[in-house]
Amino acid sequence: MGNLSLVTIVIIVANVIISFKGFNDYVFFERYKFNVGSVRRGEQIRMFSSGFLHVDTTHLFFNMFTLYFFADVVVSYLGDTNFIIVYIISLVLGSLLSLYFHKNEYHYSAVGASGAVTGILYAAILLEPNMSLYMFFIPIPIPAYVFGIGYLLYSIYGMKKRIGNIGHDAHFGGAIGGFIVTLMLMPSLFKTDLLMIGLLSIPIIILFVMRKLGKL
Repeated sequence: MGNLSLVTIVIIVANVIISFKGFNDYVFFERYKFNVGSVRRGEQIRMFSSGFLHVDTTHLFFNMFTLYFFADVVVSYLGDTNFIIVYIISLVLGSLLSLYFHKNEYHYSAVGASGAVTGILYAAILLEPNMSLYMFFIPIPIPAYVFGIGYLLYSIYGMKKRIGNIGHDAHFGGAIGGFIVTLMLMPSLFKTDLLMIGLLSIPIIILFVMRKLGKL
């Protein structure tokens, strides 16, 4: 983890340039952020453009820092072109899930690369489920698949309780994108890692069951 391919550098630079444009140009920021009312009026470009805008430098830093650590895993397995495919589809699915859960909240707005980055994170976990992750508040390494499952379960809780000013649904949608697209690009995983696929799909199944039962 932590290497930078050219495609990762390009994506980070694009995020930095567009985010800083948004920091300094309120009209630009408002025109391209995700907003349910605007999207439902036909401005679908916001579902993509919002993924390159951020609220502030801290928001931008943490998203790009996470991308920096996990991008090389996905690039090494899938290649540059497929990495971009995973990134973009995860970004869009993050926006789509946000739209699905907030379709009647016309005021709802969001920005950030979190959906795309979570898609890359979940793809990396699917590809290297046993890699060790270190968290600031936990002194021992955590297997990646444990972190991934726990993170999505927390996202469900965050969606249900509306914890913080965080787009938990975008994170979850991005993870679904990373999970599904990676399996489509590497179907051999069904032969070599079927148990892990099943474990990582548990939070996704729980989300839609809860939605179906009206508990979310």
